[in-house]
Order: sequence, then structure tokens, then C-alpha cells
Amino acid sequence: MTQEALLQCHRLIAPHVHNTPVLTSRQINAMVGGEVFFKCENFQRAGAYKIRGAAHAILRLPKARRKKGVVTHSSGNFAQALALAAQTLGVPAHIVMPRTAPKIKKQGVKAYGGTIYECEPNLKAREGMAAEIKAKTGASFLHPSNNEDVILGQGTAAVELLESQPQLRAIFCPVGGGGLIAGSALAAHHLGTDCRVLGGEPFAVDDAYRSLLSGKIEGNDSTDTIADGLKTVLGDKNFPIIQQHVEKIVRVTEDEIVLAMRLVWERMKMVIEASSAVTVAALLRDAKENPERYRAKKTGVIISGGNVDLDRLPFG
Repeated sequence: MTQEALLQCHRLIAPHVHNTPVLTSRQINAMVGGEVFFKCENFQRAGAYKIRGAAHAILRLPKARRKKGVVTHSSGNFAQALALAAQTLGVPAHIVMPRTAPKIKKQGVKAYGGTIYECEPNLKAREGMAAEIKAKTGASFLHPSNNEDVILGQGTAAVELLESQPQLRAIFCPVGGGGLIAGSALAAHHLGTDCRVLGGEPFAVDDAYRSLLSGKIEGNDSTDTIADGLKTVLGDKNFPIIQQHVEKIVRVTEDEIVLAMRLVWERMKMVIEASSAVTVAALLRDAKENPERYRAKKTGVIISGGNVDLDRLPFG
């Protein structure tokens, strides 16, 4: 996926997404020892970065295929993003969601005109139902993270961040299915100047960390984490990009995730998803363990989303 492909993607989706703000916090700068720039995709349409990849993937479909609709499986943010992108472009959207998906995200899908199909909370059930819908309707299946058009779209958040702050020496992203960090790694590779890319991941679902160590895509025995958006695993299209361009994955505890959510609320007055807070927690941990890597340098953080059930906030 070339620099030109990434820039073409950025131009193509620009009318359909927000160029979200880049914010800072003096307190967090002091904790890290350098300047930190937060790309606030919590202010994105549908509340998360994923509309970037969703819009790009739909726009790349031939018009005849668009008319038959699109189908995906998602626990929440890509579900909402695809529903909204499809509504914007006049395309039917079929969304397979686990029955345990957050209520706020199901409400979002319905509000954006998507048709929800509930399934059991496991990958086999999700993939099976999506395949049935595809066969029945002729809709095009769009994977939430393991799709080249989606990866390029997700990378445009980092493109904008680098346009705003071209001297970044590192970018942190959360790691779930791998689309965001793969796209961000491409952006840093093509457009950055000596810019490292690091991932944040909970200890409870550290499949990406283990995948980089083993050289093959690993799974998770359990998914017991507050970061519900990071329970999926890497794919064969994004994993090679991650292997080539991501420096490392920093793992964090559940307590660190909650503390990071609270810190961002207290210091920046933003309520962010636990999945986004993983990235903040990873930066704070790595800066504490390797302070020289951040001292007097500029670091970017992708705040991936802000779709939080306010009745279930993990802090008071």
C-alpha cells in the first residue's frame, strides 16, 4: 500500500469525515517529559475513527455492488461507522453484533439506519451469520480491520496528525483487530520523519504482543478486559504491515486503563473509551520505563473513540 494510495484515500473520504482536533495537556506533558499531541477521534462522526475505513471501503465498491448493500460483524464502533457511512452514501447496511455488545453502540447502529442481527459472542457465530446474510442478500462483506481499503482509511487519522505535527517521533495506537495501527504505521512510514509506531494492548488480551514475538497470528484464551473494542485478533492483511513497521506493543493492566480514562477526563475534560485509554496508559508506562525516548520529544496519541455508556463508567 503506497504513499499515493494513502493520499488518494485521504482525498476521497475527506468530504465524509471530520478532520478532528489535535489537543494537548500540560499535565500529561509533564508526566511524559515531552510534548504529547492527542488526535481526538472521539470527536469523529459516529464517535470513533472507524468511519474513515468504512467510508473508504464503500466508496471503492463498484456502484452495482453498492446497491446490494454491505455487511460486517462488529462489537460496536465499526458497526456504527459502517451504518453511518452507508446511510450517507445511500447503501443498505447489515450489521452482525454479539448480543453482549454495549447498548449504546446498538442504539447508534439503529439510529444510523443499520439493520442489526444479534449472535452469540464468539467469532465463529459472527462470521457464520455474516456469511449467511451475504449469501441471502448479495451484500459485500467488509471486514472491520482486515481489509486493505479499511486499513488505508484508518491510516488517514495519522496522516492528519502528521500534517499538524510533522516532527512527531512516535505515534501510539490501540491494538484490537489491527486496522488502525497498520494504517497508522503506513502513514508514519510514508509521511513521518524517523517516527516510531507503538501499540497499546491490555495484558488480558495481548494477542498482538505475542504475535510479534512468535511471528504468527495468535489468539486469546479469554477476553476479560474493560477495553471491549480490543477483543478481536489480527488478520493476514494487517499483520505483515505491523510486523514490518510497528516497533513494539506495550501491555497495560486493567487498573492502568481506568486510571488513564480518569486522567483524560480530569485533565482534558474528555470522556474516552477504555480502548482509547489503553493507548494513553501504554504511553505513560513506556515513558516511565524509558524516559529518554520521550524527553523533549514530540509524541502522538490516537484517541480512537468516545462511545462510552455513561451509566457504566469505571470511575466515580
